[in-house]
Amino acid sequence: MTAAPPTPAPAASPAAAPARTRAVRLGGRSTLTLLLVSCVGLAGFLWPLLAPPGSSVAAHQQDAPWLFAGLLLLLVAVTTATIAESGLGAKAVAMLGVLAAAGAALRPIGAGTAGLEPTFFLMVLAGRVLGPGFGFVLGSVTLFASALLTGGVGPWLPFQMLSLGWFTLGAGLLPRRLGGRTEIAVLTAYGFLAAFGYGTLMNLWGWPFMTGQIAPAVSPVPGAPLTVNLAHFAAYCLTTSMGWDLGRALLTAVLTVTVGPAVLRALRRATRQAAFEAPVTFEKP
Repeated sequence: MTAAPPTPAPAASPAAAPARTRAVRLGGRSTLTLLLVSCVGLAGFLWPLLAPPGSSVAAHQQDAPWLFAGLLLLLVAVTTATIAESGLGAKAVAMLGVLAAAGAALRPIGAGTAGLEPTFFLMVLAGRVLGPGFGFVLGSVTLFASALLTGGVGPWLPFQMLSLGWFTLGAGLLPRRLGGRTEIAVLTAYGFLAAFGYGTLMNLWGWPFMTGQIAPAVSPVPGAPLTVNLAHFAAYCLTTSMGWDLGRALLTAVLTVTVGPAVLRALRRATRQAAFEAPVTFEKP
């Protein structure tokens, strides 16, 4: 009796999506805390567009960002601690330290020249490989370490930490079923747009400080219709930071296309060897 020939196993698709490793699992408490921080952060960014002329916030236009900064710094710290408590093990802490140090070291390289900041492409790739929870912690810690390294500590720091945390978290939320050139194309487009988004958010943070120092056509007008303030803010971005934001976005896109595949492979190899999600067991000798 002859045995039937074995059925060949289906070949793996070369463009199959890589498996996703999450160094930090977002639980219910972590998600709620992160949403709370995001809501307070959005209020801190958007209040110049929405505050009526008689409100106490508008009456304290110059010091309102400082109050939001103090609150944001506390909330970001609480969020980072909560996410860490939900699963930031020793191996994840080591990975976080290495990537945050690399990002902080990359940021001063071109930050003084047309906004050329290579940190952002690394944040996109790390968030993609390691997931949204790790991405938010990494973005926040990287900006904090960079501020200590360059002496850039001020009321803007919590807003920078939150913005880069969102930036990196978003990369971790991109669709999982991406691979090959499609994945690089999506990451390039995301990095380009998110780099512009980061610059726009930070413009919105500093905009109220410029009242009286810039032309009335680009200054915030408390109590004016939202359309008027939006038009003034768009003009402010176009005339003050468009070149800076464009340089950051273009560099992020170029680095993602050129060295992104190699960095993705290195990060995925490191996460496989770290085996973040493998259960730890103790056996008797």
